[in-house]
Amino acid sequence: MDYAGARANMVESQLRPNKVSDPQIVAAFESVPRELFVPEAKRGIAYVDKDVSIAEGRYLMEPRVLARLLQAAAVEPGDVVLDIGCGTGYASAILAQLAATVVALESDAGLAEQAGLTLSGLGVDNVLVVEGALTEGYAKQGPYNVILVGGSVAEVPQTICDQLAEGGRLVAVVRDQVGLGRGTLTQRIAGVPSHRTLFDAATPFLPGFTREVGFVF
Repeated sequence: MDYAGARANMVESQLRPNKVSDPQIVAAFESVPRELFVPEAKRGIAYVDKDVSIAEGRYLMEPRVLARLLQAAAVEPGDVVLDIGCGTGYASAILAQLAATVVALESDAGLAEQAGLTLSGLGVDNVLVVEGALTEGYAKQGPYNVILVGGSVAEVPQTICDQLAEGGRLVAVVRDQVGLGRGTLTQRIAGVPSHRTLFDAATPFLPGFTREVGFVF
């Protein structure tokens, strides 16, 4: 299969028509081999415009949705980023081209190991893969300029929001009480979070993010 051609087609047919115009984001999606981050048997569908299963209950986010979230996050070259639920590391590989440092948090030991091996094999040296509970974030390396949640959630725990630096941006797909998902940007300004709905998205839930009393978008 012509994976380079598939990547170019993904950009032209999925990203550009959906308002993804940041040249650095486009370049990252053009260069990162998405097929290496899915099970070998599914490499032929690595570039389709849908979420691709990588393990039980876990998915690579649809390229269009991931790209729009990252564009909204406005990642800067000096930023420290937390990728929650990194899975096999695809979003982390994209972020590695946009930010100074990426902390890739994963609760599944097998996925975390795979992410580390794949990223290392690609020569990505500014991503730290760590294991831990996704709902707790990773305060040890915080605060973060950007936090990406790699799946849809009913709400984002206060613990994670507290790990945003002043001026930081958190992007996630948040599902309302009737199950509709929307890409959402949260910014921390003067210590206070403000929220903006960006677009609709049918991203699968990230395991563990059930609705709790506390911080809600």
